[in-house]
Amino acid sequence: MSSTEELRRTALDALHRSLGATMTDFAGWDMPLRYGSERDEHTAVRTRAGLFDLSHMGEIAVTGPQAAALLDFALVGNIGGVKPGRARYTMICRADGGILDDLIVYRLAETEYLVVANASNAQTVLDALVERSAGFDAEVRDDRDAYALIAVQGPESPGILKSLTDADLDGLKYYAGLPGTVAGVPALIARTGYTGEDGFELFVKPEHAVELWQALTEAGAGAGLVPCGLSCRDTLRLEAGMPLYGHELSTALTPFDAGLGRVVKFEKEGDFVGREALQEAAERAAAKPPRVLVGLVAEGRRVPRAGFSVVSGGEVIGEVTSGAPSPTLGKPIAMAYVDTAHAVPGTPGVGVDIRGSHEPYEVVPLPFYKRQK
Repeated sequence: MSSTEELRRTALDALHRSLGATMTDFAGWDMPLRYGSERDEHTAVRTRAGLFDLSHMGEIAVTGPQAAALLDFALVGNIGGVKPGRARYTMICRADGGILDDLIVYRLAETEYLVVANASNAQTVLDALVERSAGFDAEVRDDRDAYALIAVQGPESPGILKSLTDADLDGLKYYAGLPGTVAGVPALIARTGYTGEDGFELFVKPEHAVELWQALTEAGAGAGLVPCGLSCRDTLRLEAGMPLYGHELSTALTPFDAGLGRVVKFEKEGDFVGREALQEAAERAAAKPPRVLVGLVAEGRRVPRAGFSVVSGGEVIGEVTSGAPSPTLGKPIAMAYVDTAHAVPGTPGVGVDIRGSHEPYEVVPLPFYKRQK
């Protein structure tokens, strides 16, 4: 973004500033990084509940008689097989198999879908869907300005939300969404969190965002709900082993390189963008496994960062994709792609090159943290 371009602001911008949030440029949006201590915000989500503004995410509506057929062609997943009211994690790839973005697609009705893209890739995904819609009886619409998105995450979140809605939250499964009213505000209520905790995402009109945020804040006061910024969202998703585009996912990787080949559905009818390249990638991965995404836990206190080399016996065996101190584990952690020979948990002699010093790290399975059901 050039210095002459204005950062986009969410409908909650003034509220964040009134709460003393530290703001940051994230994908062209002015977003809250933290309100106070990011460690305290992280711990609140793990033990109680946290409130997030996610209005920077990119919402794209796909509607019409051939909406399902278009999405089956444009994306790698079997979107036509998603039942109304359910959601699916999937990806959009280039013709060469490289990942353009990972997505959540909600089927709102028989011929109506909501595609949610990462903020940094929203325009790329929109452009690709418009281009790929040629010849289909379907409309692709940029709905980014039609929604504010508020998430409440953490073990106390169901109770907090239940006090504000008569929607059937108990019947709302993971990766599902239903229309409802929350604190008198019409909303799409979804259960597709990115923190490793139970929680909900509320898609509402921007003009209702402040009213809803304040209602949630009041309802959650007794349960320890706190506002949370993007900083703790990153450490939460890292502990939960969830990939972040630009770190674990990129156009340089296919879903098979990222260990997420399961999202590619070759069995669906018809062609889809990247099918041939992805079949070759699947065969390569089967014959000679690519580097594997693993967890690394520090023995010391130094924190690894994205791009740092993973080493063993003086040789570079991989690269860190994400790293941070883990408030839950009390140690620095990282995700990294490493050679298969060093990917087995407990592999001895693995370290991270942190500014010339090879710091010892333990290879562990992902995720680092899994909530108790």
